[in-house]
Amino acid sequence: MSTAHPAALSFRSAVEGDVPELVVLVESAYRGDASRAGWTTEADYLDGQRTDPGGVRAIIDSADGVLLVVERAGELVACCQLEHRGDHVYFGMFAVRPGLQGGGLGKEILAEAERRARETWNATEMRMRVVSIREELIAYYVRRGYRRTGELSPFPYGDERFGVPLRDDLAFELLVKSL
Repeated sequence: MSTAHPAALSFRSAVEGDVPELVVLVESAYRGDASRAGWTTEADYLDGQRTDPGGVRAIIDSADGVLLVVERAGELVACCQLEHRGDHVYFGMFAVRPGLQGGGLGKEILAEAERRARETWNATEMRMRVVSIREELIAYYVRRGYRRTGELSPFPYGDERFGVPLRDDLAFELLVKSL
């Protein structure tokens, strides 16, 4: 009995034509009922939007980074942002299609993002900010070599571009990994 192997992932820089599909992907991974199919949902403590076309375009147009589109057999399955910031690279807007979460895609994409940060910018460190109450998500990154710094930055309450908070105790914690 032969087992079909899933097609390999391919990575490319996002372009303007990707914006609508990328917005849908990010929203589906983090907000609303669709996001509950995966484990990255923020629906229990954030309502509203996670991003919008303008936010995605700003990342695509940035001279200091890239929004990677991840495809399998021509289908968009994930994305992530890499932004060169001096001695480190910021990792953000990481989204995997909810029905595909938990199967190892994230680990593979994160490893590729780290490789690109080293090779493209000679970065020695990858940084990200994660909502501090997301213990399961933080644990995921810690298992992949990221270190909790305890450094918190405030959640942008009142700026609905980042969502409508359902709690008053949200903050971002900085996670760091040496590359």
